[in-house]
Amino acid sequence: MESLLTAQLKLIPEMSDLLQKRYQVLQMIQLSKGIGRRVLGEQLGLSERDIRKELDALRNQGLIEISRDGAAISPEGTKILMELKEVVREWSGRLQLEQTLSKILHIKEVIIVPGNVDTNTNATMLLSQEAAKFLESILSNDKIVAVTGGSTIASISNFVQDTTKWKNLMFIAARGGVGKDVTLQANTIVSLFSNKTNGSYRTLYMPDSLSEEAYTTMKKEPFIQEMMDLYEKTSIIIHGIGDAEEMARRRNSSEEEIERLKENGSVSEAFGYYFNDQGEAVHRIRTIGIQLKQLKNIEHLLAVAGGAKKAKALLSYFKQAPEQTVLVTDEGAANEMMNIISQTN
Repeated sequence: MESLLTAQLKLIPEMSDLLQKRYQVLQMIQLSKGIGRRVLGEQLGLSERDIRKELDALRNQGLIEISRDGAAISPEGTKILMELKEVVREWSGRLQLEQTLSKILHIKEVIIVPGNVDTNTNATMLLSQEAAKFLESILSNDKIVAVTGGSTIASISNFVQDTTKWKNLMFIAARGGVGKDVTLQANTIVSLFSNKTNGSYRTLYMPDSLSEEAYTTMKKEPFIQEMMDLYEKTSIIIHGIGDAEEMARRRNSSEEEIERLKENGSVSEAFGYYFNDQGEAVHRIRTIGIQLKQLKNIEHLLAVAGGAKKAKALLSYFKQAPEQTVLVTDEGAANEMMNIISQTN
């Protein structure tokens, strides 16, 4: 089917716009699991007239079902999405962009979803869905998975399939609490993942940032020693990459501390380390959690971050990221990274 569609697009190039539109409509319906016409149009930036036309076409083909709850994808529609995924990825130019970025960033793989999470909630869902699919592809029995916090990482659990096929899976908090929203903290997120996969979880109930005295004392506690042992046995880490100033404010850093970070050239943050635009660690907080030196021994590193605003932070972090990292991002971040790279070369 892939070669046939590619040939058709070359013969009738104007078909590509219609294909893209209907693919996006179908994809959004799958993500939403019941969505009204008006909301669908707002999400995709299409008029009500266009949405009505596309929904009628998809329903007539048996790809969606429409009820009082809205539009929902049919089994045939799900099948079509799967069959078209790789073709659309290549035809849209994302495949080539993924390959180019993975070479530039010196990492194992880059996966790019359509859109920009800064402006499109649809892109946020696609980002989470793709990360969930990749996670499911690398999970197996007896794995320990460390998870950081944040809204992006939390949303991934929504797209992990409920299953009991894995045995002895354990999800552990990769760091302590950051910010005031408990739903976005690692301790909460690990429970969400474990519920979906019939696994267990371990929490780390303490602040992400500790004083020197508290850090020294807590490292001696038996439950901390147990967590440190689990970190050494971890096979998979799911983590985000933050903007340095944004993360400092989430940690309630003082204005003086934020100013010092700026003076040191801090651009990105991950695992309690702040990096400049050359990928050098210019500051770190005292934290009980996954340490930077441990990353090189982790089998799978799944980094998830999107949005054009994150481009500088991503380029900063990936100057030193382990090569086994897989990045799931969006077109907004990917295109902005390429713009920055082209301007600096």
